[in-house]
Amino acid sequence: MNERILVADDETSITAPIVYALGREGFFTEIAHDGQEVLEKAREFQPHVIILDVMMPKLNGYDVCKKLEGKNIGILLLTAKDDIVDKVLGLELGADDYMTKPFDMRELMARVKSVLRRITNEKEVKQAGNIKVKDLKVIYDQRKVYIKDQLIDFKPKEFDLLYKLLSNTNIVFTRDQLLDSVWSMEYVGGTRTIDIHIQRIRKKIGHPYEHLIMTVHGVGYKGIGEIHEI
Repeated sequence: MNERILVADDETSITAPIVYALGREGFFTEIAHDGQEVLEKAREFQPHVIILDVMMPKLNGYDVCKKLEGKNIGILLLTAKDDIVDKVLGLELGADDYMTKPFDMRELMARVKSVLRRITNEKEVKQAGNIKVKDLKVIYDQRKVYIKDQLIDFKPKEFDLLYKLLSNTNIVFTRDQLLDSVWSMEYVGGTRTIDIHIQRIRKKIGHPYEHLIMTVHGVGYKGIGEIHEI
């Protein structure tokens, strides 16, 4: 096991047991004590996953997420707040998962491994076909989305979710199936993250393309091959 994990928290009482547990699992680790150091270590250490505390000196975890946007680094947020708004904000900024302090170390290890599986699966996916619906183009090998040749800013999991639905049109996926496919994990924190990402995707592609993703009430979502306005 050669995966590198960066543990970012300004409290030694938090970082020390996490680093110890990760070492027992065979991971290579580094520690950062503030947000600026996280960015420096991300460049030097090139971690596969960052365990990132939200409340840190210099730059908080949310600011770090913004600056690491587009990097193929898994981010697991640690927060002392049990507020859904804070958790949703973290997911919207590109974090893969979150945990509220205090947490069980076994659950933390399980979530780290889940994030790693998602990253590994993304690298192993073979090149697939592109998708075009009117002026909307989804270019798989470039991982880019265009509308009328204008590039739309998509985060990695937003792209994966859009591609999953539009490349399997008229197939209804439950939220659990989408989590398992796109995030490659059994999501302990619930399926709310799927709804959040669907909302963001619809907002980004706008009218009328938001109708390419249909909500199947009580089940999940499905993509359709042509636009049917509701």
